[in-house]
Amino acid sequence: MGDLLPWVRRVSLIEAVSLLVLSVMSFGKHFLGWPVVMGVRVCGMLHGVLFLVLVWLLVRTCVDGRWPVRRALLVFVASLVPVWPFFLDRRLREWTRPAAQPV
Repeated sequence: MGDLLPWVRRVSLIEAVSLLVLSVMSFGKHFLGWPVVMGVRVCGMLHGVLFLVLVWLLVRTCVDGRWPVRRALLVFVASLVPVWPFFLDRRLREWTRPAAQPV
């Protein structure tokens, strides 16, 4: 199936963007009276699917023995806070970079 680590980083960022969009739409719907009921439903479903894909990728990286469970838990917890994945992205980039091959 190939290397899943770059996919963890990509899906983490996409899921973070979907959480921010969903948060803004929900705030606008409930507190500002925006007529975005269908948008919240669609965005909520998309965010839920992306979250499940991220969890699946994290489990697969741990099961395959590529990542420590502690690191996967950090990415999981970061996905629950709206802006944390953006700050964690630099670390994810380092973690997903292939190790230097000895010549």
